[in-house]
Amino acid sequence: MNVQTRNKKYNEYVNAKIPQTRSWPTLFNAFWVGGVICMIGQGIGDGIRAIWPDLSGGSVAGYVSIVLIFLASFLTGIGVYDRIGAYAGAGSIVPITGFSNSITSPAMDFKSEGIIFGLCVKMFTIAGPVIVIGVLASAFVGLIYLFI
Repeated sequence: MNVQTRNKKYNEYVNAKIPQTRSWPTLFNAFWVGGVICMIGQGIGDGIRAIWPDLSGGSVAGYVSIVLIFLASFLTGIGVYDRIGAYAGAGSIVPITGFSNSITSPAMDFKSEGIIFGLCVKMFTIAGPVIVIGVLASAFVGLIYLFI
């Protein structure tokens, strides 16, 4: 059997095993779940503005981020966020809640290895590259702005 035939058979096997997604229902679920998460964030911000009307926009955004990070971590801890992610797909990865989930999940998975080698090391398994690329990209853009 030559290499091309083997590759073709392998690709047929892989395509038969890959679960097929239904595009429109998946897109719809991602859209409305992501929208609901954003509406929750907006509601939290409006509630904070109602309680403390003198806060600046940056302070309100900071408090909203803290509450959303806590909620996403809490829901990940009790197993609800994973079900939301399975249902909504990319809609559950609204930036701050998805990032919180990507740090909390590995930390929970590796907690049996101890605090240092489990929790502290493994919690950045998924989010670590995002943080590194974000810092490097922002430093690069900052240097460009410095010299322009």
